[in-house]
Amino acid sequence: MTYQLDMTMMFTVHDALRRDAERIARITARMDDDPGRLLGAAVGWEMFKAYLRVHHTTEDDLLWPVMERTLADRPDELALLAAMEAEHALIDPLLEAFDAAIADPDTGHERLGDLSDTLTGVLGGHLKHEESEALAVIDLSVTPEQWQAFGQEHGKRIGADSTRYLPWVLDSASEERTALILSRMPEHIQAAYRDEWRAAYDAMNVWGRTERS
Repeated sequence: MTYQLDMTMMFTVHDALRRDAERIARITARMDDDPGRLLGAAVGWEMFKAYLRVHHTTEDDLLWPVMERTLADRPDELALLAAMEAEHALIDPLLEAFDAAIADPDTGHERLGDLSDTLTGVLGGHLKHEESEALAVIDLSVTPEQWQAFGQEHGKRIGADSTRYLPWVLDSASEERTALILSRMPEHIQAAYRDEWRAAYDAMNVWGRTERS
């Protein structure tokens, strides 16, 4: 589908979230070590949680309210936005349940597999729903200025962690998409990513001893 608004970063963030959900599933399926300990020690788990929450809360706080005003006389589209918010509301309790299981040395590991299956289903289903229906409504109801404001607020909420966020979001992006996204950034950001941020991110080994893909 062709959009009037630039959806490149939206799709890239979604792909990064799917990628990490798959990594989490692989960790929780391991039988040769304690998956709770592995996940709890992984910087990647903390990054995944933080960036997922930033993405969803910025949509909840900045994007959906704008659209609700614009679409006030369109009940079908309003119902879609309500569904987006309801799907978001399922995410935080899941993340909290993961943390509780990770912190439970006795039986926590027994819950991680089911939690991972639920996370993959809930998050994957939401991202697919957003891409198949909500992005088209966003494209028709959000102005370029409002879309830019959403992106700027998203960046503000990432804040100083942008040195890790950009390598994270581009971790599994194609060379073409990476080049496109970087080309739209200031030269000093491009240089910092090439010369410092990407290497520092790789050196962190964010998923610890777990296998990266």
